Amino acid sequence: MNRRDFIRSSLFLSAAATVRRIGAQPAAPGPGSFSATEFKALRRDVGIFTGRGGTIGWLAAKDGLAVVDTQFPDTAAICLKGLPGIGQRTIDATINTHHHLDHTAGNVVFKAASRQLVAQANVPKLQFEAARRAEQSNTQLGGRANPMAMIDSQVFADTTFTDVWRREIGSEIVTAEFHGPAHTGGDAVVIFEKANVIHVGDLVFNRIYPFVDRPGGASLRGWVKALEDCAAAYPADAIYVYGHGNVRFGVTGKRDDLLTMRDFFSAVLDHVQKEIAAGHDKPTVVALEDLPGFPDYHAPMPNRLGSVLGAAFDELTEAKA
Repeated sequence: MNRRDFIRSSLFLSAAATVRRIGAQPAAPGPGSFSATEFKALRRDVGIFTGRGGTIGWLAAKDGLAVVDTQFPDTAAICLKGLPGIGQRTIDATINTHHHLDHTAGNVVFKAASRQLVAQANVPKLQFEAARRAEQSNTQLGGRANPMAMIDSQVFADTTFTDVWRREIGSEIVTAEFHGPAHTGGDAVVIFEKANVIHVGDLVFNRIYPFVDRPGGASLRGWVKALEDCAAAYPADAIYVYGHGNVRFGVTGKRDDLLTMRDFFSAVLDHVQKEIAAGHDKPTVVALEDLPGFPDYHAPMPNRLGSVLGAAFDELTEAKA
């Protein structure tokens, strides 16, 4: 067995051990989750992998390999093993769109198989701080929190960029861009330029209520701006890939989906601003069960709308505070 075969064999054994240690189980199917793993080709050697966590994008060309996001160790191992054309090849670059666990916990699988692990410059710090908060919560809960969230389980990017990272990977050009704080303080949009496929990560939750991570640097006003900037900068005929999506709408779509997400956040900010102006407190604001005008987003209670409204309330009142 040569050194590369040894490393790859050790990688899968390590991933399997990690999965056993954390007791990872597939997520129950529902809006924004998938009950089975699946590879789907999109255009010109670029495709997606869906499983448990944020959508993985991939480039699998004869002369280059790249991966966007890594989900959790169990599905990451499935993705790595089944990546078209992988064989004994090394991945040229694995890119994290942001620091959240469902996009980075699989780094433990992919980093050893990749020449570089790439993320926006804020991501390692945000990832570390999230793990630190998880450890504090674990102590308060008596050790019942998710072990994957702990600091010693994190695998961080070894290559970071501030605004733009761009590389020729075989015959494809892969670019990652930062449009400012939005879903987190370190969101990257990854463009496969020749394939005309754009992975926007969690900038789009396709027709589901999103997660707004204020401790992780989220800004709803920044999110609106980032979506507008992306819609203005990127082609209308691109295939867009989203971190999560309602199972009825999927995790790929068109540029209009970005503007629909923008309109949702604009409506949230407008609604909450009017509630604040009317003198309503935060518990009253977050009690809303359904935001008018966005039926495709709605899900029965309990849903995330209250947390989105709460994040908007905090953002709109923080200057006064």
